[in-house]
Amino acid sequence: MDIGVIGCGYVGLVTGACLAELGHSVICVDSNDRKIEMLKMLKPPIYEPGLSTLLEKNKKRLTFTTKISDAVKGAPVIFIAVGTPSKGSGDADLSQVENVVSEIAGCMDSYRLIVEKSTVPVQTGMKIKSVMEMRVKGIPFDVASNPEFLREGTAIDDFLHPDRVVIGVETGKAKDIMKKIYEPISAPIIFTDIKSAEIIKHASNSFLATKISFINAVSIVCELAGANVEEVARGMGLDRRIGDRFLNAGVGFGGSCFPKDISAFRRISDKLGYKFNLLKETERINELIKKKFVEKMEEVLWNLNGKIIGVLGLAFKPNTDDMRSAPSIDIINGLLEDGARVVAYDPVAMGNAKEVLPEIDYKNDIYEVANGADCLVILTEWDVFRNMDIQKVKNLLKTPIIFDGRNIFEREKMEELGFIYIGVGV
Repeated sequence: MDIGVIGCGYVGLVTGACLAELGHSVICVDSNDRKIEMLKMLKPPIYEPGLSTLLEKNKKRLTFTTKISDAVKGAPVIFIAVGTPSKGSGDADLSQVENVVSEIAGCMDSYRLIVEKSTVPVQTGMKIKSVMEMRVKGIPFDVASNPEFLREGTAIDDFLHPDRVVIGVETGKAKDIMKKIYEPISAPIIFTDIKSAEIIKHASNSFLATKISFINAVSIVCELAGANVEEVARGMGLDRRIGDRFLNAGVGFGGSCFPKDISAFRRISDKLGYKFNLLKETERINELIKKKFVEKMEEVLWNLNGKIIGVLGLAFKPNTDDMRSAPSIDIINGLLEDGARVVAYDPVAMGNAKEVLPEIDYKNDIYEVANGADCLVILTEWDVFRNMDIQKVKNLLKTPIIFDGRNIFEREKMEELGFIYIGVGV
């Protein structure tokens, strides 16, 4: 099929490339001239494993443009994958969605299926439909919701081999078109009404974030009681009703999805008449766990003023360069406020990190960070950190102290090697 994808960010670009991999011809649109020029040269403007290969493989089925009209005139199905950032109030900012819908309506001359791919609050589909009805007279159209469940770092595999595909539709025609698009995918396709599909996305992310905050709250209790959260999580996770995923205690969640989606789901729930206080507590715990991590450093190092703190990992998770809402930002800013000097390394995120953390010193590798530092802090669980030469690191550090915000090492082994080791809940 011919498909248009508007927005070439993490979601839109992966969606476009994967739809091409499924055999469709895809017109990808973005308002950023520089981004489109890079994509025409098959250079992705974001870091995502396997994306460059996928773009090269499907270059004959991919077109890149800055004009929405090119996509609307060239494709009967238009996916909207633009940003929906949080406002100061916590509401999702849907202005980009509205602008795109208005422009689509202005270019239409025959039937189009408009598909929400961006994460949006429930009832957004109704608003899209209302805008379309006001702006197109006598031209048929449908609206559908097809929320994404892509994890940065594994987004391509998540798209091509998903747990499920969720699609909200109102008509048989829209259902048939969406079924055809996803026909090559071997996974359950869940068809619902549009409002239910919108809630599935927000409810899923909010539940996972709550699971993370729950185990982080348990980690605080473990530290107070002298227990080990890793053993507690293992004992919980073997219960099939609970499962072991998202039970890794650490310095909290970040990224472009969980913080934004929790906030938006809580706000739309408030507006609908329900105070979703569970989500408010999820947010509070996520902030608390970062503050407590800095407090541990203050306790062990006594005075942070003038201390050199070596930080490994800046991205909010491994295998991405995304710094949006990364826990490293709040933790490092807390260290800087206490007068510490921070030196840091991340395998791919330092370019983006320099924009939000310009005050710190960036190094070329793990060992430059460790050299002369008063301690080492691990904030992102990159494999390269798990496999570093730990004895070399010990020899380079001024004092052999590691604050492990992701529990990538075992405390007993690190203490046997002569380290003062402080993890989360262990």
